[in-house]
Amino acid sequence: MRQLKPSVFVLTLILCMCFKGYAQENSKDQIKLEHVERAQQLIGLEFTEVERDSMLEGLNDFLDTYQRFRKFDLDNGIAPALIFNPIPQNYPMSKEPSFFQMSDYSTAQMPENLEDLAFYTVGELGELIRARKITSLALTKICITRLNKYDPLLECVITLTEDLALEQAKRADEEHARGVYRGPLHGIPYGIKDLFSVKGYKTTWGAMPYKDQVIEQDAAVVRKLEEAGAILVAKLTMGALAWGDVWFGGQTKNPWDVTQGSSGSSAGSASSVSAGLVPFAIGTETWGSIVSPSTICGVTGLRPTFGRVSRAGAMALSWSMDKIGPICRTVEDCAIVFNAIYGPDSQDPSTIDAPFHYTPEVNLQDLRIGYLEKDFASDYPFHMNDSLTLDQLRNMGVTLIPIQLPDVPIGDLSFILEAEAAAVFDALTRSNRDSLLVRQIKNAWPNVFRQSRFIPAVEYINANRVRSVLIHAMDIIMQDVDVYLAPSWAGDNLLLTNLTGHPCVVLPNGFNEGTPTSVTFMGRLFDEGTLLGVVKAYQDATEFHLKHPALGEQN
Repeated sequence: MRQLKPSVFVLTLILCMCFKGYAQENSKDQIKLEHVERAQQLIGLEFTEVERDSMLEGLNDFLDTYQRFRKFDLDNGIAPALIFNPIPQNYPMSKEPSFFQMSDYSTAQMPENLEDLAFYTVGELGELIRARKITSLALTKICITRLNKYDPLLECVITLTEDLALEQAKRADEEHARGVYRGPLHGIPYGIKDLFSVKGYKTTWGAMPYKDQVIEQDAAVVRKLEEAGAILVAKLTMGALAWGDVWFGGQTKNPWDVTQGSSGSSAGSASSVSAGLVPFAIGTETWGSIVSPSTICGVTGLRPTFGRVSRAGAMALSWSMDKIGPICRTVEDCAIVFNAIYGPDSQDPSTIDAPFHYTPEVNLQDLRIGYLEKDFASDYPFHMNDSLTLDQLRNMGVTLIPIQLPDVPIGDLSFILEAEAAAVFDALTRSNRDSLLVRQIKNAWPNVFRQSRFIPAVEYINANRVRSVLIHAMDIIMQDVDVYLAPSWAGDNLLLTNLTGHPCVVLPNGFNEGTPTSVTFMGRLFDEGTLLGVVKAYQDATEFHLKHPALGEQN
């Protein structure tokens, strides 16, 4: 999910000459003085007639250059040579080896009604498989049955990978019978957002122009989950090209109220977990695409630090903002899945090698926990439930520290995403196949891609310089707190921390007129372990994650 705001830097002189009206093969001397005079108004600059005349030869040379390099076929997976790094100068990266300790699930028991397994946690299901109380094949068949039953209602599945799932489940059971146990994800079914490639299956990106696309490689996340023993049962819906919940097959629904959409763009991932169709799913976030659907669907999502999880084999939208994370029922489920997928990857040069430390027991009194005092005091839809969350933490012995975000024009930096997305899908725009996308309103990708062709390169670079200032300012703030709370949607926190690359956990904290609300906990860069531990302590003290939508009553 993303929200566009008009940018003062919306158009450019040079790139405006690349627009369709000027895109002619023999472009020499196509740019005239009157074109430059009109174009300078689009970027808020003034040049004299002499200056404009001096530009003409160079601008026409630029135009010829653009026409030549547009002939290169740039695959979506090819990233720019400039790689975003969220690490501030002199950042004290932990050198302590990774360690992962999960809770004790040995008391997990099979329910009398097998349907109840639909809402068991990953930890509980993993223990049942480990203790041989259920087979992976049996659990996988339950998920496939529920996916077939409820997808017509929710429209959350693009491709059911049934053959692959049954094959993987049988292999998992055979391995277990031989004494080979891969860990807590061994034999656990899951779904994945359909921007990740899987051999032998379509990877549609939720968009009509790519609905028959097949990419014959397994994305890095898919490989890691297979190595962990997980079972892929479905490729799940996403808003077309990672915006919203509308894809070429319809709108993915919120299981709590199927008259509403599930938000996006990780629409199917959140909807399917909420409805008990899969124990966990993989989503992505650029600007709210894990936070927003997790909020709407009442599930728990982890957006890791930028560079934590390899994006190899995943559709690019914004090379400097895209992140991959799990959507689950509980915080610890997120930790279990994250432990399997994080780590450096030579196929994704933006990945960063950093340890992951997790234990389910934290002493909240030993930690400094902040909150965005000004944002929580404002008038917004979740205000009442968020106030109760702050009270709950205080009742748990937490002394909340008021903090404020850096005084930087956050909204004015949003065009960084737009510029990168337009570059990613430049060929789609120039081919006019963007007209095949379902949503054709002003505030949708086709129009945004077109207008973003006019963002000046100078402004894009300077915006990233402001971003560097923001990263440094956030580093100073995070030296005073280990974790802080923020409203999930109100204020600038969502965009700001997607720009700086900070991790967050979003989880349900109540209901508003029958549908879930959420609150967001923010952590330090690469310190997902502390963040997850703090949020687990809060979640264990509440019961919101234990409530489930009554799908049968809506069907």
